[in-house]
Amino acid sequence: MTRILGLSGSLRKGSYNTALLHAAAGATPEGVEIEIGSIAGVPLYNADDEARDGLPEAVVTLQKQLAAADGLLLVTPEYNNGVPGVFKNALDWMSRGDGGAAFRDKPVAVMGASPGGFGTVLAQAHWLPVLRTLGTRPWFGQKLMVSRAGKVFDDSGALADEAIRDQLRSFLAGFATSL
Repeated sequence: MTRILGLSGSLRKGSYNTALLHAAAGATPEGVEIEIGSIAGVPLYNADDEARDGLPEAVVTLQKQLAAADGLLLVTPEYNNGVPGVFKNALDWMSRGDGGAAFRDKPVAVMGASPGGFGTVLAQAHWLPVLRTLGTRPWFGQKLMVSRAGKVFDDSGALADEAIRDQLRSFLAGFATSL
């Protein structure tokens, strides 16, 4: 079984990106599963806190999940035309200690959803220097930038747009072949 760690970069209860991640978990090709991780509980990075207390339990959990995964799926919101601080902070923490080794040569796909008209094109581009620095293997096979997300998901957060669902399946199948 091929395992992908999926992370949403939003902490919001009604997050379109978390909804997209859950839709992805239900749309994987046969033989592939997405384990949904969580950045909730990851504190703001502070080297003094790390030196005094070590790695927070939420970070240790994410590091273990990443080490056990064949690939990483980042489902990113876009805040002020860039990467959400809370999401970047979580990956910064995950790279601490021995965690950086789990990123090296790990295939990574990035997708996202936004209520705006441009999807998450700028946030996805902003992830590239971070992924390069971590030594990952970004996957560029397809793009998935869900725009006008309020019209794509129903009131319960389920993906209701069949065209987007087809794009999601194609995206995941393509990423899975790179693992």
